[in-house]
Amino acid sequence: MTFAVRYYTKTGNTKRLAEAIAKELGVQALPISEPITEHVDWLFLGNSYYAFTIDPEVKAFVSSLDKSKVGKIVNFGSAAMLNSTYKKVKAVADKVGIPMDEKEFHCKGEFKAFHKGRPNEEDLRAAAEFARQYR
Repeated sequence: MTFAVRYYTKTGNTKRLAEAIAKELGVQALPISEPITEHVDWLFLGNSYYAFTIDPEVKAFVSSLDKSKVGKIVNFGSAAMLNSTYKKVKAVADKVGIPMDEKEFHCKGEFKAFHKGRPNEEDLRAAAEFARQYR
């Protein structure tokens, strides 16, 4: 199996999760500004809600993916208030013909006074454990 990890973050929370997942998979976590240039079976995509939707940069990244280079997208992220971005990412992935895995990882993320210290070490371990099932 081949893997890639890409993430979008404004606070650093999703980057920390991406790094834990990437370490478990033996790859490097890169921002979505780095394109997928070689075929990967699993693209782990980290993102979050910003103003109640996924960021336009995430939408543009998913829209730019070549379905011949990405087998499936695995969604992960953190958020202070809202939970899963799965449906928002899937809507864009469906338009380019890339399936999404039904499983995803999500945890609380610190934002202003909410969820101080999250994702914490336990969250990072859980993210790595989640990724382990794909190896």
